[in-house]
Amino acid sequence: MFIQVIQGMCSDEPTLRGHLDRWKEDLAPGADGWLGGTYGMTDDGQFVGVVRFESREAAARSSLRPEQGAWWEEASRCFDGEVTFHDCDDAILMLDGGSDDAGFVQVIQGRVEDADRFRAFMSQPMDMLQQARPEIIGGTIAIDADGFFTETMSFRSEDEARKGEQMEMPDEMAAQFDREMEQVTDMRYLDLHHPWFATAMRR
Repeated sequence: MFIQVIQGMCSDEPTLRGHLDRWKEDLAPGADGWLGGTYGMTDDGQFVGVVRFESREAAARSSLRPEQGAWWEEASRCFDGEVTFHDCDDAILMLDGGSDDAGFVQVIQGRVEDADRFRAFMSQPMDMLQQARPEIIGGTIAIDADGFFTETMSFRSEDEARKGEQMEMPDEMAAQFDREMEQVTDMRYLDLHHPWFATAMRR
């Protein structure tokens, strides 16, 4: 799976959401390989979009369409300043991958020294995590070529997420997590209090 992470300061969320709704309605049917997306705004006005494709090639085909270019020319006017794109070939689903019914999404970003090690850790069975943190309903993990990662964690509600943060993890899981976090730098958390979602219709 390929994930593209789109971020930028947005001064007009309603108009941007309208553009994204129009993309799903008018452009998604012709975007072969598009799987879906998770979107939201942080408290300080930053838009975060985590868009999933079957492959980098599928994403490239979609972006090269004339109608895609015309759509982005209009949508980009909703942003103040630079919009960044992180292209991540190294992307996996965690647990069930999340749900369009999630009421809260936490985005975690940072940089890892050893992407293979990080991927192996995050790809292992998550039975212990699911038992310890049942409020987590899934997520995605994407790593770009420079080791910059973006992780989404979906929850039914923010209240459940905050309560879960106070729970202690089992010793074995906590030790594994602590070891893995030793290689992570520049970590930050972006809270999407009112996320919205789009999912491709199965054919």
